[in-house]
Amino acid sequence: MEMICTIVHQLTRNLTPEEIAASGFDKYYVDHTLALWPQAAGGIPFNACEFQSKGDVITDLVEDLAAEQKARTTYDNILRLVKDPEVCDPIRFLRQREIVHFQRFGEGLRRVQEDLDPKNFYLYNPGFDRD
Repeated sequence: MEMICTIVHQLTRNLTPEEIAASGFDKYYVDHTLALWPQAAGGIPFNACEFQSKGDVITDLVEDLAAEQKARTTYDNILRLVKDPEVCDPIRFLRQREIVHFQRFGEGLRRVQEDLDPKNFYLYNPGFDRD
């Protein structure tokens, strides 16, 4: 989050009012000036709903895997649209980091699955329900 906000700050810190209006950034500017207000491309503000947790190791690891892939896809899309090396280089770093995180979460899920009772693979969370 800090890296993305830093990139946005660097890209917007010296905008003139004319550049702000011409870029369509004026509505954002009215509410936040050039301060950072994390939001989705569609304008939905970032909130805690972005983080899903159920307390079940399989459910949570699958959610983590999905989050890493969604972030990677977002970075892929940014790289298709942006050609500035000062933006692309850190985005490539973040993209690579998502790939590594996806691999680590996948390894964690595989280890958890190996330890599960194969007859009870999806029935219940063995951490909560004991016979």
